[in-house]
Amino acid sequence: MLNICEIRKSFGGVQALRGCSLNVAKGTITGLIGPNGAGKTTLFNVICGIFKPDGGEIRFNGERIDGQPSHLISQKGILRTFQIPRVLNRMTVMENLLLYPQKQRGERLWTNLLQYRWVLAQEREIQERAIEILEFVNLHHLKNSYAMELSGGQKKLLELARVLMADPQMILLDEPGAGVNPTLMNELIKRILELQEKGLTFLLIEHDMDLVLKLCDPVVVMTEGKKLTEGIFAEIRRDERVLEAYLGRRQWDS
Repeated sequence: MLNICEIRKSFGGVQALRGCSLNVAKGTITGLIGPNGAGKTTLFNVICGIFKPDGGEIRFNGERIDGQPSHLISQKGILRTFQIPRVLNRMTVMENLLLYPQKQRGERLWTNLLQYRWVLAQEREIQERAIEILEFVNLHHLKNSYAMELSGGQKKLLELARVLMADPQMILLDEPGAGVNPTLMNELIKRILELQEKGLTFLLIEHDMDLVLKLCDPVVVMTEGKKLTEGIFAEIRRDERVLEAYLGRRQWDS
């Protein structure tokens, strides 16, 4: 589904991505791991159109998308979450979801004036969809709460819910486990696996090896701006190159 070929990206004299190549198969939860500074988040930003690559190609469902603006890439079905959730704190949980669907008819003045029944019908559909998604992520009881009142884990679930409102084909998750307590982490894992069963594809950055073990197959290891190796978790943790490059041997043997 996603083909990344020889992507390069520099910031001044620093090469963040040095010919990075990897593929993500449809229907998988692909883990992307590596030490800090390996280029993982930069790669996410290039895929999503936040950064324009200096070279290389990215294809999504066979269509070249590298260098396209982020709003066009999201319309093609690639959505992402962030390590620190970027929810709208002064809006309710429900309002956060209602803003997210793309191409809402009510955004255009003339459509509101001339086709208001059409606009109202779509708004009802969006509200019904939001309720379904909030029930799915177990946040329905908080729909009228302000986002600022949620815990870190609940905000992660809210970000996932917002992404689902845009009907994605692929979701990029940037450290979904960061700052999440074990109870909400189990909830998040359950929802991701259920979404995979429904056909969604995930590319996931994570430092928590327990989470990678439970979710990811395959696992891609990055270091120094490019792919080091790829495989199932059991193979990755025995790879001598990975043991040396990623956080040291102790982290993997514990």
